[in-house]
Amino acid sequence: MTGAVQKSAVQRAMSYVTSKDFRTYLMSTHFWGPVANWGLPIAAIADTQKSPEFISGNMTAVLCVYSGLFMKFALDVQPRNYLLFACHFANEGAQLMQGYRFVNYH
Repeated sequence: MTGAVQKSAVQRAMSYVTSKDFRTYLMSTHFWGPVANWGLPIAAIADTQKSPEFISGNMTAVLCVYSGLFMKFALDVQPRNYLLFACHFANEGAQLMQGYRFVNYH
């Protein structure tokens, strides 16, 4: 990128971040719901360091279905909620990893 293009991109980003639309977004459930949901994939990723004997196969399966459904929901709502989608995409991957560890252990 050239300097002029970079400057223009930074100006557009700053103008959006300081806009009323962005402040409204930060105060909405479209933002805080996914932020709160990030605890699920973070916990699942942290659990990969623990022994697989503690993994609940039922809970792992339910969380896989839950994240799959919420990924679809995140793309179906208007406006699309890409932050919620990313959260559940990460959780789906972490739960699938836990499921693999569970199956290998048992």
